[in-house]
Amino acid sequence: MKYGAVIPWATEREFAELATVAEAAGWDHVFSWEAVWGQDAWVTLGAAAMVTERIRLGTLLTPAARHRPWDLASRVASVDRLSNGRVTMGVGLGALHGNWLAFEPDEGRAVRARRLDEGLAIYAGLMGGQPFEYQGEYYSAKPVTELVPPPPVQTPHPPVWCVGMLIPGRTRQRSLERAARWQGVFPAVAGGSLEDPGSRLTQDGLREVVDRILTLRADAGRTMEGYDVVVEGDSHGSFGSVRPPVQEWADAGATWWVESWWDLPDSAKGRAETRRRLELGPQR
Repeated sequence: MKYGAVIPWATEREFAELATVAEAAGWDHVFSWEAVWGQDAWVTLGAAAMVTERIRLGTLLTPAARHRPWDLASRVASVDRLSNGRVTMGVGLGALHGNWLAFEPDEGRAVRARRLDEGLAIYAGLMGGQPFEYQGEYYSAKPVTELVPPPPVQTPHPPVWCVGMLIPGRTRQRSLERAARWQGVFPAVAGGSLEDPGSRLTQDGLREVVDRILTLRADAGRTMEGYDVVVEGDSHGSFGSVRPPVQEWADAGATWWVESWWDLPDSAKGRAETRRRLELGPQR
């Protein structure tokens, strides 16, 4: 099991400094998050890349359907080079809220899902090098012969972890199919709240997600070697319902435990508590 933590509230400089605190305390990963209007997560992670050496850096989550795929690929690859290959991109459809709807209408989950899949296909294609060509419903790309950027450090591209939503009673699980095609899954169970979509996740539910992912990958000729199963929990507060002991979640198939302290306030007190928890290190 590896251990990460979400830094819920921090300026760009604060995040970079807290990343150094987390690295010194033995954490394996720190995560930022993305809004439609807000500080740029990839600039923030780039700042953290410059002051750390070991810890991985990533997003939880990137609403990739609202990005132009080539812009997103450019940002992620830049941070991957800055960090010498320590970036992970977490993606989902994105939770609709006022910060999103003030600028863009809701196109519906089905459209966002198709945009997400096309965007990830272009992300991987561009990272893989030229010539690359793509024609989809929403996006297209032709081979680039001018100003081609250098490749990312991680090959074939920085890993992508996807939300995989288990919908009880449904035979086909499209978000699990998506997650199985990439490098990791954030397991969630339909029926959770907007604030905590994985709030109904149980160890039995996690086992079902892992079993379904295993089958999907086997059907595609892939193994589970190197595949990440990421559980969001809380060892300190009361956010959600996923709690230690961590080993029980590892036994159910998790490979990452990520502390998700989303209920900490956006205040000096909340920032101080984030630092205190990071300084304690992961609850191994």
